[in-house]
Amino acid sequence: MWTLDAPPLLLSLLLQQADASSPPLQGPTDTRAEAEAPGFFSRMKPEGGVDVYFGHNFNRPANAANFIPGTGTSAKRDSEVAINLASIGVSVAPAPVGFKVLLGFGTGAEVVHAAEPEGVASGPDLWRYVQQASLSFATGPLTLEAGLYPSHIGLESFQSQLNWTYTRSWMGELSPYYQTGLKGTYALDDAWSVQLQLLNGWQTIGDNNRGLALGTQVAYAGERLSASFNTFIGNEGTEGSDGLRLFADAVATYAVTESFKLAATVDAGTQRIPGADRAVWYAAGLNARVQLAEPAALAARVEAYRDADGLMTGVEQTLTGGTLTLEVKPAEQLTLKLEARHDRSTADVFASRATTDEGTPIPKDSETLIVLGATAWF
Repeated sequence: MWTLDAPPLLLSLLLQQADASSPPLQGPTDTRAEAEAPGFFSRMKPEGGVDVYFGHNFNRPANAANFIPGTGTSAKRDSEVAINLASIGVSVAPAPVGFKVLLGFGTGAEVVHAAEPEGVASGPDLWRYVQQASLSFATGPLTLEAGLYPSHIGLESFQSQLNWTYTRSWMGELSPYYQTGLKGTYALDDAWSVQLQLLNGWQTIGDNNRGLALGTQVAYAGERLSASFNTFIGNEGTEGSDGLRLFADAVATYAVTESFKLAATVDAGTQRIPGADRAVWYAAGLNARVQLAEPAALAARVEAYRDADGLMTGVEQTLTGGTLTLEVKPAEQLTLKLEARHDRSTADVFASRATTDEGTPIPKDSETLIVLGATAWF
């Protein structure tokens, strides 16, 4: 989720269309001066970039895949130089009408669309290259957006250069990076905003059932503190109402000083399971970032993710992890990140070098990675 212009703590209020003109002067020296709003094509802005990485997994997985199945939107492949995400697109800021189309290619795009339901006009192969495609309309404090756009849930962006670390947290990997539907954002004042969304489902373009979902957000952005409370409610089962999912997410960032920042995230979810009790999962993470000097920063993250019934990861487990990231910006639009990451689970879920007789990697309960990522964008 590159699907976000910034992490989804608060959507900025977009500029309104200006239309001011001066009346014509009389007489032979009449002139006409008209101040016009920027035209549609003059507001068009190209964007894109390339995010590449090399990762070494000390497990040396036989299938060359890092992380657990279904995750790994960054540094998915082991011991190879790979493209995490290459993006190209164009956007027009709403004044009052705008749009954004962004295409993405790479291992991250493959992972994030892997669960798309198959259908007449949907499926992973059809949508794997579409990162964002949405229309927008702004009038006063209200902004409407429809189509495929970034999720309102979580701290992290799908664009690596916008995150403090290179690899994503388990909370980021196991919650939506994108969603499809209709979103309305209303700015109450300069600091507070509210949001309501009608969605196809949980990180999906094509729906896997006939039930829609609702998403909400209340967000605050102050000089030092930014925070949001996000919710999701919808049927995620394949047979109508057999999988009602309730989810809440809280995110906060705080600038302790100009060079030292903290961020905290908390998630909790539950879903109905046919013929069984409700499945539950919950997680928490703490992040810190220190600006060492003008071109360099150091970030750290600790997290824990409890999938009590195995609904989100496929295995009943508790995932814990720690990440340390050195960031260097040799140029304004080039970011380099060197990262060390260690993850552990209460179950054997990480691929290893050893295999079964059928060639399947024998799982282990831990994984350690060293990753070097480079991201350039315009």
